[in-house]
Amino acid sequence: MRRFLRSNGLSVFFLVLFLAALSGQAVAGHAEYNEEQSAHGSPEISLGRYLTSSTFAQAVTENWQSEYLQFVLFILATTWLIQRGSTESKAPGTEGREGEKRQTLGRYAKEDSPELAKRGGGVLRALYSNSLLIVMGLIWVGSWFAQSVAGWSAYNAEQLEHSQPRVDWLSYVVTPGFWEDTLQNWQSEFLAVGSMVIFSVYLRQRGSTQSKPVGAPHAETGAEG
Repeated sequence: MRRFLRSNGLSVFFLVLFLAALSGQAVAGHAEYNEEQSAHGSPEISLGRYLTSSTFAQAVTENWQSEYLQFVLFILATTWLIQRGSTESKAPGTEGREGEKRQTLGRYAKEDSPELAKRGGGVLRALYSNSLLIVMGLIWVGSWFAQSVAGWSAYNAEQLEHSQPRVDWLSYVVTPGFWEDTLQNWQSEFLAVGSMVIFSVYLRQRGSTQSKPVGAPHAETGAEG
């Protein structure tokens, strides 16, 4: 177990933080929901029912989809775009998908390279070469759709409470409220990534892979501490 935790400490650390934050969100959201129910003279619900409600699902998925959109765009942008001096950027002159030698593909693959990387070409190697973007993209699309469905359900529930007609899914996803919530999450992700790209040019954190070595020149690009 100690060896496992040492080898997987980063992923375990964030998994624990994720579960703790999700649990806290569930408890706090449940309490807030019941406060609103009481204020409107409606019956309170159990935590279990709240966890399966569209309100909780929408709150969770609208954050997930913005995070994975951030990853999708960052993967694409760092393939083709350069920020001189940033640890988040490749060095100038290495833009693009790069050749087989640099990517250790085909005859340049190492003995312990993934088997699909050792192939001379083909659909499977192409899929594997873009697998990170594909998976992140699928998660983003799936979580965005889940957010829209959960929000649609919550919206219609509110419509019924106010004796207003229900709307279909397509009508909901073009409402200002849906896009206000969506873009509110997107802009915060774009700001965070853009800030990290620029800050890593001039600022340092000793020992972190997200920072250049403390003594590295500001113009040095793609170096890690």
